[in-house]
Amino acid sequence: MRYVLIMGLLLFTACSPSANAAGTSHAALKPYNTGTSANTSTPNVIIAETPLPTATPFTYVIQAGDTISELAETYNISQDDLRAVNPDLNPNSMTIGMSILIPSGPSAAAGSSTPVPVPVPITQTVCHPTVDGGLWCFALVHNNTTFILENVSIQITLSDENGAVISSQLALLPLDILPPGVSLPAHVFFSNVPEKAIPQVQLLSAFQLTAGNTRYLPASVDNTVAQIKGNLAQLSGQVHLPAESKAAARVWVAAVAYDEDGRVVGVRRWEGGAIQPGTGIPFSFAVAGTGSRLERVEFAVQASP
Repeated sequence: MRYVLIMGLLLFTACSPSANAAGTSHAALKPYNTGTSANTSTPNVIIAETPLPTATPFTYVIQAGDTISELAETYNISQDDLRAVNPDLNPNSMTIGMSILIPSGPSAAAGSSTPVPVPVPITQTVCHPTVDGGLWCFALVHNNTTFILENVSIQITLSDENGAVISSQLALLPLDILPPGVSLPAHVFFSNVPEKAIPQVQLLSAFQLTAGNTRYLPASVDNTVAQIKGNLAQLSGQVHLPAESKAAARVWVAAVAYDEDGRVVGVRRWEGGAIQPGTGIPFSFAVAGTGSRLERVEFAVQASP
């Protein structure tokens, strides 16, 4: 059985630190209360028009723990058909983030469920330069549907002022699903790029979670605290499973940092161990912004049996 996940979303709004705290490296971090985020627009960003991909065949991005046999079973196809459309694929060396094609050939059972690409919006794209000449780019994807999405991938392309392509990379979300009404950033780092590079983004894949799917558990994050000082936030809380859930073998907590203008400035994922139904485990980690002072942090969680 493949990993399983679900998200809970909490927002935190920061207040301005005092002058003494800002100037003292050992000052205590201040907790910030829950708030509500606001959508913002990003100037000088070109959002590439997203073509609607066909339902079959479709592109799948390899996730942690994927195997050829499990993919064939999940999408109701034979392993031979899967290898036939991916002749260069080595089942023993699949890497996270690589793309393969999923066919729906004659071997697919009649009426079988095939993921349908969904054209969800990218509501924000922003890139932040680093001191070593690199560029962190974030594309904030919002699930405006009524169902859970998985396998969301974004192509981020950098161009110069004349429109010439400088570099292009695949960007993924920090977690593997995107629940209804939730926003998460796909992110990627570019090295040695011009400071005035212009980002363009294109949605490559976003598939509706099939009914009756058993890969995801109803985990939640509780008792969360975000202690923000400057461009760093110390985070803590608890991941909880309801009593009626199956046991989780692994959990992930993602933290997305925003500045005072509502721009994504950082993201980090914490990975934890097993949880029994009706219990929880604590988490504690930090997320840093790319030079900007943090204003709030949003949390999301996934759990897998």
